[in-house]
Amino acid sequence: MRHERNAVILQSGGCTAVMNRSLHGVADEALSSRAFATVYGARHGVEGLASGDLIDLGGRSDRVWTRIARSPGAALGSTRRRVIDEDLPPIFRTLDRHRISHLFLIGGNDSAENAMLLADERGSRGFDLTVMSVPKTIDNDLVGTDHSPGYGSAARFVALATMGAGRDAEAMGTASPMTVIEVMGRDTGWLTASSALAKRDERDAPHLICVPETPVCEETFLERMEDAYRRFGFAVAVVGENARGADRVLGRLDEPRFVDDFGHPYYVGAGSYLAGLAGSQLGVRVRYEKPGTIQRSMASLVSPTDAAEAERAGREAVRFALEGRSGEMVSLVRESGAAYGSGFTTVPLSSVAGRVKAMPACYLDTSLGMPTPDFVDYVLPLAGRLPLFGRL
Repeated sequence: MRHERNAVILQSGGCTAVMNRSLHGVADEALSSRAFATVYGARHGVEGLASGDLIDLGGRSDRVWTRIARSPGAALGSTRRRVIDEDLPPIFRTLDRHRISHLFLIGGNDSAENAMLLADERGSRGFDLTVMSVPKTIDNDLVGTDHSPGYGSAARFVALATMGAGRDAEAMGTASPMTVIEVMGRDTGWLTASSALAKRDERDAPHLICVPETPVCEETFLERMEDAYRRFGFAVAVVGENARGADRVLGRLDEPRFVDDFGHPYYVGAGSYLAGLAGSQLGVRVRYEKPGTIQRSMASLVSPTDAAEAERAGREAVRFALEGRSGEMVSLVRESGAAYGSGFTTVPLSSVAGRVKAMPACYLDTSLGMPTPDFVDYVLPLAGRLPLFGRL
C-alpha cells in the first residue's frame, strides 16, 4: 500500500568528518521505518529545496551507504544560504509537489535558524510538516546539547597535529623553534583548547592557547612564548582564528574578505598576526600553520565515539519525529558515572537558533593560558585515546 507521506533530508553549514554518518542514520532509519513512500535528499540544502533539486535516496545497497557514511564532506552537498522571504514560496511548492510531510536538517546554529523558520512558516501556511534538526559542528558551540557530532573528530585532529608540530619544533631547535597553529572556531575556543589533550608535562606542546572567550594581551603572549623557548628550547601556541584583544579580533584592521548570508565576516586569522608579532619581537623563526578544512575532513582520524554518536543522532531524529515531535533539535546528554556514555533527547529550535555556547570559565585557566583538567576530562572521551610519545 502506498503511503501518503514522504521525507526529505538536507545537509547545511560547514562539513564535518562524520556529517555523512548522520545522513546515513536518518536515511536508513527513515527507509527502514516504512513510514514514508519515498525518502528524498535535497541537493545543497535549502538551495535544492527551493529549486526542486531532489534525489530519491532509496534503492542503494548497504555497501554504497557504508562508503557514503565513512566519507567526509556532505554527500548531498551543503550550503550556507539563509532562507529569506522570497525563498519560501518555491520551497513550499517543492514540499507540496513531492508530498513531503517530514523534513530533517543536519546542521549547526545557523542551520537551526532555517529549520525554525520553516517550522514556523508551515503553521501560518496550514502545511502539515514535521521539522527535526540533527546537530553537527566542529565548533561545539550549539546550545542545548552536551556536545556536537563532528567536534570529537576535529578535536582529535587538532590534538594530534599539535603533538606532531611540538615534536618538530623541539627537534629543529634554533633553526625554527617556535610554531603558531591557527585553529577553526568562529566564536568559541572549544576546538582550540582541544590541542592540550595530550599535554602530559610542561615541556609538551602547546605552551599557550588563545581563545575568543579570553582577551589576549600581546605582551603576555610574547612573554609566555619567550619563557617556553628559554626553558625548553622551543615554544608552540595554538590560536583560535578569531582570538581577540581588548577591543577586536587580533590583527583585524582591514575589511572582511567575505561576509556570509548570516552576517558572519571572514578575515585573515589572528594566528597569522601573532606569528608575525613573535617573529619580529623575539628575533627567531616562527612557523605559522593553518590546517584549514583538513581539520574537519581528515577521515583517517575520525573518533569512533564521534562516528557512532553522529549516526545515532540521525536515527534518533527519525524516531522522535515519528513520535510527533517537531520544531526541535536532537540533543546529546552525557550520562553520569565513571565510564563515558550518552543518551538523546530534544530541545526546541528556538533555544538553539542563532545562539552560541561559549566555553565556561571552569574550563579555562587564564593565569596559565591553558585549559583546565576539567576540560580535558570533558573532551577526551569524545576524541578518543591518544598515543604516547617518548624522548631520549
